[in-house]
Order: sequence, then C-alpha cells, then structure tokens
Amino acid sequence: MIKILPTQRTSLQRHSSGFRTAAVAAMLTVFPVVLAGCVGSLPAHADTDLEVANRGDVSVQAEGVFGGKSVNYTASFERFEVPGTNGLPDVSLATFSYVAEPDAKGPQRPVLFAFNGGPISPSFWLHIGALGPQRVSAPVDLSAPASEFELIENTTSPLDVADLVFFDPASTGFSRVAEGEDPRAYYSVEADAAQFVNFVQAWLKRHGRQDAPVFILGESYGTMRAAEAAGQMTEAGQPPAGVYLMGQALNIIEYSQRRQNILSYVASLPTLAALAWETDMVDRSGRDFDAFMSDVNAFGQTEYLLALYQGSGLDRSEQAKIADKLEGFTGIPADWYLKNHLRISKEQFRVELLRDSGKVLGRSDGRYLGEDPRGDASSVLKGAYTAGWSEYLSETFGIHVDEQYALFAELNGLDDWRWGASSPFGHFDYSARLDRAFTDNPDFRLAIGNGYHDTMTTVGAADLLAKQAGWPADRVRLLFYQGGHMAYSIDETAVAFNDDIRDWITGRGDWTSAASN
Repeated sequence: MIKILPTQRTSLQRHSSGFRTAAVAAMLTVFPVVLAGCVGSLPAHADTDLEVANRGDVSVQAEGVFGGKSVNYTASFERFEVPGTNGLPDVSLATFSYVAEPDAKGPQRPVLFAFNGGPISPSFWLHIGALGPQRVSAPVDLSAPASEFELIENTTSPLDVADLVFFDPASTGFSRVAEGEDPRAYYSVEADAAQFVNFVQAWLKRHGRQDAPVFILGESYGTMRAAEAAGQMTEAGQPPAGVYLMGQALNIIEYSQRRQNILSYVASLPTLAALAWETDMVDRSGRDFDAFMSDVNAFGQTEYLLALYQGSGLDRSEQAKIADKLEGFTGIPADWYLKNHLRISKEQFRVELLRDSGKVLGRSDGRYLGEDPRGDASSVLKGAYTAGWSEYLSETFGIHVDEQYALFAELNGLDDWRWGASSPFGHFDYSARLDRAFTDNPDFRLAIGNGYHDTMTTVGAADLLAKQAGWPADRVRLLFYQGGHMAYSIDETAVAFNDDIRDWITGRGDWTSAASN
C-alpha cells in the first residue's frame, strides 16, 4: 500500500482502474528502427501548466511497501544546472528521484541511476514500466487496446534496497541544452555519457551522497551509455559498484545483423525459437520451454554454426539435415532455408512465421501480432506507457505537460549520432569500456538482462557478449525473461526483474558465491 503523508497536496491512491487519459497512437521506439529520430509528446491536458515543471523543484513525502518492507521516502522533481566539460555546452537537466529516510546508524544507501535508450529518450519507460512506486500493468490479452492498461502500486520496486534516480539527457523530457547552444554537441556516445557522469556528480553532491555506492542501469542504447559512463567514472578514480545492461546493444553488430556476419544468425536463433514456441509453430511434446531452449542453443552453437561457416562448401544432403532441424526449432519450412542459404533475418522471420494467417510478429515484442510488416504491433506498449506517465505526473507531482515534453531527441536520422568510429575499419567495441571497472573495483558486478521475445536486442546476442568479453565469470550474470524489449511489461517478469535488481545491488542470492571467491 502506497500513500501520501497528510502534509502533501497530491495522492497516490491509485488502484487497478485503468487510464482516464486517451492512449497515444504511436510508432515510437526505445531503440532506433525504421522511424529512428522521431519526436513525440505526451497527451495534452486542458489545464496544461508547463510552468510547474519549469518553475522549480517539487517534493512529495510518501510511504509504501516495497520488497515486503515499509519505506518512508521523498519523491522529487528537481532541476540541475550542470556545466559542460571539455568544451561541451551547459545543460539544464530535469530528474525524478525517490530517496528513503536514511538510517542514521547505518551506511549510506546505494543509489541506482536508471535511464533508457533512443538515442536519446527520457527514462519514463523504466520509471513507469518497472522501477517506480507505480507501474503500468499490461492485460494478459495481447490484443487489448492501450486504454485497458492499468496504473498500479508497484510493491516490487527496489526502493527498499536503493534510492532511485532517473536520468533524462538534454533534449529529452524536460531537460535541455543551455539556450543558444547546439544540442548536437551531445549527439555522441562519449559526450552523452559525459553528460550523465557530470549529472551523477551533481546529484550526489547536492544530496550529500558522495560516499554512496553507485549502481547504473541502462536499457537498449542506454547500455552503451552505461558502459561508456562506467569507463569514464573508473578513469576518474570513481568506478561504479555495478552496471545492469537491460536489452543490451554493446555488440550492436548482432543487432544490425549484417548478412555476411554468420554469428548473428546463431545469436538470433534462440529468439526465433522462443517465438515459434510462443505461437505454437513447433512441436512442444515431451519437453518444457527450458529444455527446448537448451536444445536450440546446443544445435545453434555447434551444427548450425559449422554449417554456416562452411557455406556453399557444405554437402547438399548435410544442408537438408540442417534445414530440417531449423524447421523443427523455428517453424519456418526447410525448403525456405534451403532456398536462402540456411539463413533467415529477424525481420524476415517476423513476416514469414505466420504468413499463412496474414499475421506479422511485433518487433520490440514478438508476442504481439499485427498485419503491417512496416509497423510494430507491440507499439501499443509505448502508447500505454505515455498515457500512464502523464497521469502519474499529474496525480503525484501536479505536473501537467504538453508537446514540450520530448519523448525523443530530434535527430536527423541515425547519421546525426556519432557512434565512435569514422570508417569501415573502426572498432565499435563498447563492451571494452567495462573492462577496467572489473579491475579497479573487485566488488564490481555486471548483470545482463534480456527478453526472450525481443527481436531487436536478442538473448543470443547477450549470451555471446558475456562469453566473448573476457570478464570474470563469477561477477557476471545473464538474466533472461519472458517478454520483449520491455520484458517487464509482463507482471511476472516485472517481479523477477526487480528481484534480480535487488540481488544485484545487495550481492545476495546468486551473487553470494561471487563474493566468497
């Protein structure tokens, strides 16, 4: 039960009553796809009062039960005027945070800084979808409209073990680059991460938390920011305590799935198989999901990888055997594989799997079905989250927003973003920025999470990252969930996700063995 204490002006007395605001019809993305760089807004209110957001800080005293513990905390909307470094412009950053009453006798509570991807977007997806005191709950019926999603008390929020701070980079949400400055100065992985590091230092200083353990959770493109920021912090002598990569994109070459990169087909196979299982396009008899996925991984990393490497040198009869097995794991006919060199891209799979029924799998969450190959049926989640976020801001902080709240930075396509290499020979090894954190902080913990039904950032790519990066295996955890890119849209996954965050921050659970080594 979450409630506002009597001295406050707003109420969190929300239960499962559905949204009163209209859902936003949107082709919005958390990670760049065909519509990357678009700008959206939250639903406008008749009583729009953006001055509330621009005027100054808003604080609300509240209490709730999280992780089975009663927590008194301050929910805050704050602005930070953060000077730029290394020639970058100043920024005015708006942030939402939840800070529990401190234990005068205990150590400083950890601070979890969380953000989303884009590039670049505000952090409300994680805020209202998973981590905050309230979250959006999706109906079990995947065909339900956004108006049937519900804003509920989030008793599984990790606020019982860490304070929560949500970072919105300049050009997103209410955050902006200083007037007269070019926002594109921050349109690079390195500069974007530097802005975040400067914000962390400013937040910790204002709140007197310089000695608090810092944990970083990034989603999608935000995993690149998390890795780069961890590298910058470590080089400055302040390595974070841990990083959580949700829907990781550090080995983005697997996301892009270039045709000649045979590893990408092996990496995407578990996701294709999970979706074939979900849609009953494979034989389930005699095994459960975990056993099925174990068989998929064993085949993909041995027979399938070898066949792809051999390419046209593979005997025709061997090609037929591999195609038959691929059909058994993915539901795509063997003849299709034989005609396409044993390869199918994630985008092709979305269209081909249910072609006979005229259905197309969702892109960010393949469990959702549509009819337009150019669209994403799972975009209903984005509309529901924007509607829920608008209602939450109004009821909790008294903030009503209009089109000035930026859902995405205004990019002129992905070429407007500087990814870190300037030629085809450039090295995009974002994962290397985490290496020194492991060395400089012997307690550093890395969690890598992913939804099985995410056709963009896949579970196989996450597994490949963990195996190839060379990090200490006892300080890395792979955490796979039912669901798509925002797997926490499933209630059961939201619980598992936050429980895993709890263990990652505290070092409990499966992390205990790492601490003893």
